Amino acid sequence: MATDKQSAEKEITVEDKLSALYQLQTMVTDIDKIKTLRGELPLEVQDLEDEIAGLETRLQNYQTEIKEYETSVVEQRNKITESTALIERYKSQLDNVRNNREFDNLSKEIEFQGLEIEFSEKKIREANDATGYKKEEIAQLTERLDGRKADLVQKKSELEEIISETKQEEEKLREKAKKLELSIEPRLLTAFKRIRKGARNGLAIVYIQRDACGGCFNKIPPQKQMDIKLRKKIIVCEYCGRIMIDPELAGIEE
Repeated sequence: MATDKQSAEKEITVEDKLSALYQLQTMVTDIDKIKTLRGELPLEVQDLEDEIAGLETRLQNYQTEIKEYETSVVEQRNKITESTALIERYKSQLDNVRNNREFDNLSKEIEFQGLEIEFSEKKIREANDATGYKKEEIAQLTERLDGRKADLVQKKSELEEIISETKQEEEKLREKAKKLELSIEPRLLTAFKRIRKGARNGLAIVYIQRDACGGCFNKIPPQKQMDIKLRKKIIVCEYCGRIMIDPELAGIEE
């Protein structure tokens, strides 16, 4: 059994490895194209959701502040009622004072309660002004929020439409790519993914185009081109690090 396993491993040639890698590259490139088709929509949807959440939080804060102002107005009105009642009581007591000292004390109390009323009235005006300003802010914020929600519905609809059109195709490609990855030795697959991650266009394996690397388009020496065509070893571009294969293996007619 061990011998059969060893012989099976020996049968996987460099050409087989390169061919499998190129097939994998083709699949993941098609998946990338599907993602490109979606464009910036997923990010736009996420940004809109974040913005809406922020606007809703701000709206809730404004509404809480308005309630606090309304509570403050009620408290100040109660204080005015109390102070007015005290003034009336102190004024009635002025008629029965026995000396100047009592008169002065009552007069000071009446004056103090008058100042308390003025202070409460000022607080009420400030709270009402702040409430009016906040209500204007809420109206503008609500209008903006409604607009962003409408934008979100539209963007989500566009995204869902694209996803529904491409979902089945993408799932098939991912399933094929997953199965193909199992046939590629782990070290080579890791290298492929590392190169692909670092490549601007996502290409980890490219074929020779007009005597140059199909990834960075730097010229390839004739001897190296010959080595690539022989398919005896895995060769990478000395400039960009991509794995290179000959056009024939890629199914391209020169």
